Amino acid sequence: MDDVRANLERVREQMARAARRAGRRPEDILLIGVSKTVPAERLRAALEGGLPALGENRVQEARDKVRALGRPVPWHLIGRLQTNKVTDALELFDVIQSVDRLPLAAELARRARRPVAVLVEVNLAGEPSKGGFAPAEVKPALDLLRTLPRLEVRGLMAVPPATADPEQARPWFRALRELRDAAGLPELSMGMSADFEVAIEEGATAIRVGTAIFGERGKAA
Repeated sequence: MDDVRANLERVREQMARAARRAGRRPEDILLIGVSKTVPAERLRAALEGGLPALGENRVQEARDKVRALGRPVPWHLIGRLQTNKVTDALELFDVIQSVDRLPLAAELARRARRPVAVLVEVNLAGEPSKGGFAPAEVKPALDLLRTLPRLEVRGLMAVPPATADPEQARPWFRALRELRDAAGLPELSMGMSADFEVAIEEGATAIRVGTAIFGERGKAA
């Protein structure tokens, strides 16, 4: 598993350089290792190398991995959450980043037995294949979410349209930051393996990195 540790160190170095370019502190940016389809032993290697958080797309896959690895770091749900999986998600995850519709938020508030940290997902480009609130819907959605019990709304999350050049994602990241700033929220989850340096330059407080740490999905290296 030496490749995982080497990849992790490389990502940390890239994060630090991007933070310095933006006049920011690297320690203010959370690195979330995306664990989708990654075997538990490779996740364990990253944890041993100091990975501070894990992100999973699916509730069932997270259940299996929490059973195998325990909870040495916070687990973030970063994929779409079905309403009928809310109880399981509340049991498994420390942060739910993909609150993409009001009925889901209401169900989380109804079933939660403790305060639950959430991020509001924004569909920046109105892509039909993605969930999330349109930019114009963010403020009214936040106004409603802030009235729900036990939901701690910490920030915004988005997956911008895929681009061949990371620089092409910059306007999307900037737009999300502006929405976050207007809402007066502290957290901004954006940026993945191909574009996280640009996301950091534009203000990301959390980046979600899978391939750059663990290799291509479904491969052992």
